[in-house]
Amino acid sequence: MSLMTIDGDLFTAGLPAIGHGCNCAGAMGAGIAVEFRQRYPGMFEEYRARCRDGRFRLGGMFVWQAPDVVVYNLATQPVPRPTATLDAIETSVGAALTDVAGRGLHALGLPTIGAGLGGLAWPDVTAVLERVADGSDVELVVVSRPPR
Repeated sequence: MSLMTIDGDLFTAGLPAIGHGCNCAGAMGAGIAVEFRQRYPGMFEEYRARCRDGRFRLGGMFVWQAPDVVVYNLATQPVPRPTATLDAIETSVGAALTDVAGRGLHALGLPTIGAGLGGLAWPDVTAVLERVADGSDVELVVVSRPPR
């Protein structure tokens, strides 16, 4: 399908699946990850356990079925610093799109993954997301908060 960008709130956009970039160290202490941790405390505990025992690795993903949405934790950076990689974004988002399609869902929403706290330039990330979305039957929707 394609990549679409909208302004709004990822959590209230009405998407059947949402995801975000995560580090592999078990920390969700900054950015939108804090809101994921607060909204889904059980997910956070499982994510942290997977990081501690080595099951959550760069380029991988961890899926959490919440009551109202499927949540994709995407391993885009090794540690909680600006260390996201384009390869990890491509691999993890590609795997998430495949999983979303397998569940019969039509769309996956993401924030501006890898940019900001991840340390990557948004135009570079956009090029990767466009390439990954082009090969999928799922609409990839980047939900960007409007400037304040």
